[in-house]
Amino acid sequence: MSTQQTFVIVGASLAGAKAAETLRTEGFDGRVVLVGAETVRPYERPPLSKAYLRGEVDFEKAAVHPEGFYEDHGIELITSTMATSINPAVKKVDLDSGGSLDYDQLLLTTGATPRHIGVPGAELDGVHYLRSLSSCDSLKEALAPAERLVVVGAGWIGSEVAASARQLGKEVALVESGQVPLERVLGTEVGAIFRDLHADRGVELHMGSGVQAFRGSTAAEAVELTDGSVVSGDVFVVGIGVEPSTELARVGRLQLDNGIVVDEHLATSASGIWAAGDVANAYHPVFGCRIRLEHWSAALNQGPVAAKNMLGQGVTYEKIPYFFSDQYDLGMEYNGFAARWDQIVYRGDRASGEVVVFWLDGGVPVAGMNLNVWDVAGPIADLVGARRPVDPVRLADPDVDLASLGGPSESVSKEK
Repeated sequence: MSTQQTFVIVGASLAGAKAAETLRTEGFDGRVVLVGAETVRPYERPPLSKAYLRGEVDFEKAAVHPEGFYEDHGIELITSTMATSINPAVKKVDLDSGGSLDYDQLLLTTGATPRHIGVPGAELDGVHYLRSLSSCDSLKEALAPAERLVVVGAGWIGSEVAASARQLGKEVALVESGQVPLERVLGTEVGAIFRDLHADRGVELHMGSGVQAFRGSTAAEAVELTDGSVVSGDVFVVGIGVEPSTELARVGRLQLDNGIVVDEHLATSASGIWAAGDVANAYHPVFGCRIRLEHWSAALNQGPVAAKNMLGQGVTYEKIPYFFSDQYDLGMEYNGFAARWDQIVYRGDRASGEVVVFWLDGGVPVAGMNLNVWDVAGPIADLVGARRPVDPVRLADPDVDLASLGGPSESVSKEK
């Protein structure tokens, strides 16, 4: 492709970094510009709630590429810079530095931002949100001398932060408006596995309660819950979800609906503009609907697909949605997309903590989660991708090879 072309990627994230890498490995020798708001080069976010928060790994372990990669590959990495507007008509990106970039192809990997809690006292010192490296560093610093952490929200981030804090020897209270952790994704029945996991590790659980207010003079000292109870703490973390960062797309008048709307090729409604990662609400041909996945695997895999399509390769994104979590000594992997289900099947002994859970809709597996059972993520993804009914009895039988129930697919590896 012509060296005169300029490809701009806004969002120095995992998706953006992998897209830039792919452009070079696919032979593009034009100008590649990667623009990021943070001060550091791209990194992976999963360690922020786990190993990095606990001080077990440093930034270099979390970084997508080693020092010098971008310069060595002719990728212009611009940090500490926000893109303020895009103009699809003239193919231009304006920057908060006062400059601008002309582009031939543009990829938006702007990610998502934490949803803030709108209650009195939420602005007090000591209330943290975890999303960026700097926010994690602030939380680590606050957590070090603290004795007690209160986590509001028992989704993936909240549950993992709670587990990490317990592993660091802190007292932890976990507040969740649902009946169990992860209820929205896993349902009440399976979410109870994670409720029991935290309870067994000494976490003080406040399920079925929302937050009415934070109490404190200059810094938060407690949260007042909707059931009237008051939970005190030294440090507070709010993890109640994220919102896709669509401000730039809105200025450019791209189609929006729970993120930037893209097709199966990750193309937006504007010619020459693509989107990938947390911000992209992508049509998934296997499930026949749009899915916006706020997880590592979407960024890892959508970035390269978008890059290939920027080069005109016409690649379809069909990877089965995947995410993982590590909490205490429990590791899990989830493949699929269970918007609804009418049956849950357990393969193995649930009491042992080593089990595979399947969600079925009309006899068709729509998702599967392996808990401390390894080397089955690929067959689970195959089974979900096959989109055909299976015999629940055979599905539950550990002696029946999972691979015999599905079709061929590529397995996914967890974070480094």
